Amino acid sequence: MLFTPTQKRAAAWALMALLALGLLRALGPVLTPFVVGAVLAYALTPLVDRLDRAGRGRLPRVLAVVVVQLLVIVVLAGLVLLIVPVLVKELPLMREQLPTLFDRIDGTLRPWLAQFGIHVAFDVDSLKAQMLRYLQGNYEDFASRLMSSLKVGGSLAFALLFNVLLIPVALFYLLLDWDSFVHRILELVPPRNRPAVDSFTHEADQVLGQYLRGQLLVMITMAVFYSVGLALFGLDLALPIGVFTGLAMFVPYLGFGIGLALALVAGLLQFASAKALVMVAVVYGLGQLVEGFYFTPRFVGERIGLHPLAVIFALLAFAQLFGFVGVLVALPASAVLLVAIRRVRSGYMASRLYQSG
Repeated sequence: MLFTPTQKRAAAWALMALLALGLLRALGPVLTPFVVGAVLAYALTPLVDRLDRAGRGRLPRVLAVVVVQLLVIVVLAGLVLLIVPVLVKELPLMREQLPTLFDRIDGTLRPWLAQFGIHVAFDVDSLKAQMLRYLQGNYEDFASRLMSSLKVGGSLAFALLFNVLLIPVALFYLLLDWDSFVHRILELVPPRNRPAVDSFTHEADQVLGQYLRGQLLVMITMAVFYSVGLALFGLDLALPIGVFTGLAMFVPYLGFGIGLALALVAGLLQFASAKALVMVAVVYGLGQLVEGFYFTPRFVGERIGLHPLAVIFALLAFAQLFGFVGVLVALPASAVLLVAIRRVRSGYMASRLYQSG
């Protein structure tokens, strides 16, 4: 059976895609800092370009890159300094209130279940002893255990430190030469295919730009919403938990779920009553409604058009294939893939094969 030139080209592109996929999977840990740097560079390049144009050529572009990168570092450092000290301060409170919390939950839950003929025996003493064993260790013991684990898993610690140091370096050079990198990649496209590729990259750029910058606005807005909402209920950890929940929404469903669990635990430890459940139901319930029906449609829009099931599948599939890097690029890559699927579908609908069917 002879293949047409079009079929041969399609098979060659499919083979190249499979080889690239295998290479990406094999080099996933090595590519992590470069992928993170590329995602950040794509999102921050418009800001660098604006600063560069504001200088009107009198100032070198490298200065704009340094300013933007320092701004990112200051923001990240501020978030760490905001969240970590508060959580460390609340650790003694958790040690004090946890036994009482277990007793109140047991005293409330067991009679309530008994009304429905369900008799459950909770080993509260064992749960308290186990939890306190994890919380009562002092910081010296924690430090010694940490150093011991670093000695055992030295390669993992080195890899983490290597990524932390390499990401800013990769981000700097990508921001400095982003347009040049994109131009060199597009130069590899044959001239006869460039109009179609340019049209595709333009549409994909619009989708990605709207997603990334719109999602950033949603994250900031929801971080303020959750922080204020939890603070109105009097939660001591309102600010760090609210900020974490809003920023963690970059990973759909997972970030929201972790933030909700943190708020529920903190509320139960502080209030030890049904007020914690009411607080979580009101703040996080309203948050989901406001984010889903107003902020996301307004800031992100409907251009991406990914179904919720497609979002969940993309996160699980990319995480399975590429680990942390997969989670990071799952939705942007799915958005670009959706653009390609739309074009393939449009071409098929307009083809003779479909018309004659």
